[in-house]
Amino acid sequence: MPTGKAIGLLGLADVTPYQEKSDEEYMNDAQMNHFRLILKAWRNQLRMEVDRTVHHMKEEAANFPDPVDRAAQEEEFSLELRARDRERKLIKKIEKTLKRIEEDDFGFCDTCGIEIGIRRLEARPTADMCIDCKTLAEIKEKQLQG
Repeated sequence: MPTGKAIGLLGLADVTPYQEKSDEEYMNDAQMNHFRLILKAWRNQLRMEVDRTVHHMKEEAANFPDPVDRAAQEEEFSLELRARDRERKLIKKIEKTLKRIEEDDFGFCDTCGIEIGIRRLEARPTADMCIDCKTLAEIKEKQLQG
């Protein structure tokens, strides 16, 4: 049952889906601010996860006498560090996207130059290709892999 509350990144930023007006210019100040809020909230959430992991690893680190317990803890830490590494790369991508907003270079496809679209950007604010160019890039990548 719908609650009217936004989920995902929009919920994280406590914003609702952007409602475009009929005579509104694409990527105007209001839209840029909308995405700036989403990206900053996402970045802050990822940074809190990094801090939580550091704290967790410091608190939970123990030298277990049982090799199985020690191996289990090392595997848990390894998985956590891998996840944080992916998040670190995502934070860099978010920073790059925020810079593009500041430079008024946000919302347009890097490959063909057309509008990426508000809904696609709300789903993936770091998108730098329109759906058609991204689909073609993924097909090419798949063909090159074999």
